[in-house]
Amino acid sequence: MKIAVIGAGAAGCFFANVLRQLRPRMIIDMYESGQRPLRKVAITGGGRCNLTNTFAEVRDLQQVYPRGYNLMKRLLRQFDHEATMRWFEERGVALVVQSDQCVFPASQDAMQIVGTLMEGMQGVRIFCNERVRNIVVCENADVCEANRSPYRVVTDKRDEAYDVVIVTSGGSPRATGLNFLDGLQLEMVAPVPSLFSFNIGADKAGSDVRELMGIVVDDAMTSLAGTRFKSYGPLLITHWGMSGPAILRLSSAAARWLSERDYRATLLVNWMGGVGEDVVRERLRSQLAEHPSRQIGGLHLLTSRLWNHLLKRAGIAPERRCSEVGSKQLNKLASVLTNDNYAITGQCRTKDEFVTCGGVALSNVDPATLQCRRHPGIYLAGEVLDVDGVTGGFNLQAAWTMGYTVAHAIDQMLSGSAQNDM
Repeated sequence: MKIAVIGAGAAGCFFANVLRQLRPRMIIDMYESGQRPLRKVAITGGGRCNLTNTFAEVRDLQQVYPRGYNLMKRLLRQFDHEATMRWFEERGVALVVQSDQCVFPASQDAMQIVGTLMEGMQGVRIFCNERVRNIVVCENADVCEANRSPYRVVTDKRDEAYDVVIVTSGGSPRATGLNFLDGLQLEMVAPVPSLFSFNIGADKAGSDVRELMGIVVDDAMTSLAGTRFKSYGPLLITHWGMSGPAILRLSSAAARWLSERDYRATLLVNWMGGVGEDVVRERLRSQLAEHPSRQIGGLHLLTSRLWNHLLKRAGIAPERRCSEVGSKQLNKLASVLTNDNYAITGQCRTKDEFVTCGGVALSNVDPATLQCRRHPGIYLAGEVLDVDGVTGGFNLQAAWTMGYTVAHAIDQMLSGSAQNDM
């Protein structure tokens, strides 16, 4: 049997590792349009590789998989984060768990993960810089090859027949990136970018949050005005606007909504980590009463630069004495601290900081095996499917889980075929 894997990313390479362990003599060819395998794995987590998450703080999978959570709930029963951690540890990769439940190699080097996966693919033929142009379904298997292989994989350089094709090509924010699937006549969900930061400019009064670039608020709550989209976590102010987990998770949950509005929306920020306005107002009143002669700019409920920025947004001069702050100004400050608003002027992403929302609709695959319902022998796994997660190791966990699922599905299929031949 000959197997083609389209895409040398996390899902494809993990599939090859698992299948090579189950079926060492299997012929596997892997096609990668880029210059090398596992490019995104090598740079994820800032080059440290956030390879999974403990899920300890996940109450509902929909929190971390805005699309595909029902499928992931099922698949994680076969291969979850604990199985992932064991798999890498058994291959000599020591792991560490951060306070935010993100799991990294103890070496803090993503190349250790890349090396481990590559070592397990010895014998796999990998064709880099080779983009697949088409998957041909043979109406008459004889036109493919004498062995009646049902599929052909066509690239710019070759035209090969295969018995099984695994599509793990990743997502593409442009519909044209998945054109090679057109011949399969699959139901598609229009792909749009997900997991990106926000461009934010100066407001009408000239206040520009970008002047605070580099400031991190460890516990912020973000939301989009007029919606139920909400996120918590660290927030980073950048030279283009805002980023950090609180922003990336929000963009993931609202990816399609934001795309439909051309990435123009109002961002709401609770700088106090979700604490209500009434509670913050009472805390401010207590602080002002305790330090009546101190300048309010010296209270520093947040970092100094951010605190003074927010005072100005509330219309309060930082040099004003605490005893001089009236009730209207107090109310305004409490409102700014808990319900600050900024105009999002666009998405900001790099080639390395996004995933795709959309792709092949989940209705096309058997949820137990990820085999294509229309074309038995074709499997789809990873981000090419309409499944994506928030930042924190969840997207890589989905890749490991799906790769494992497909490898075992093929192994069981072959075992069943062998029994039928007896």
